[in-house]
Amino acid sequence: MYLPEHFAENRPEEIDRLIDAYPLATIVAQTEAGLAASHIPLLREGTDRLIGHVALANDMHRDIGEDTQVLAIFRAEHAYISPNWYPSKLENHKSVPTWNYQAVHVKGRIRFDHSEKFKRMIVGRMTKHFEAVTSGDKAWRMADAPRDYMEMMLGNIVGLDMTIERVIAKSKLSQNRTQGDHDSVVRQLDERGDGALANAMRNVER
Repeated sequence: MYLPEHFAENRPEEIDRLIDAYPLATIVAQTEAGLAASHIPLLREGTDRLIGHVALANDMHRDIGEDTQVLAIFRAEHAYISPNWYPSKLENHKSVPTWNYQAVHVKGRIRFDHSEKFKRMIVGRMTKHFEAVTSGDKAWRMADAPRDYMEMMLGNIVGLDMTIERVIAKSKLSQNRTQGDHDSVVRQLDERGDGALANAMRNVER
């Protein structure tokens, strides 16, 4: 990833927030047939692992060799930025369009686990995590489904465990613009309903 120093995201808490808030990762790997990509929700497991699962019918677990290095990409909010939003444009017209965004790239080694114990652990943890976010005290639990149905569904997935080797994160949020230009972009994003990106800009280190 192209990463100018002023756009480098070095705050561990912000990197964790982005992975947690935008868990649908794009996993890219080199296979014998060429590059392969899958879109898989992942959950942080401690500080050095990501866990998830793929469908048994997904060739990903067959095409990617054991302990292969893969890249997991987490993309957060993003938006087109018009030069008309910059007050400085009225002074010198030296402005062009751009795109603001945040992204996290995680490189690591992947392995797949077919054991029921591992799959139950992953589904249980992911369900507990995401149901807490969406359903609160009415959260769905694995025990809500009939036992034989749950066993059948577990048989149709493969567990995924990724050991993290390197994390690179980028927050391209107008840090290279003047304070006036930066604040104007925040206002424009708010007015257009891009509040999440506007808040990220408010919180970014300049």
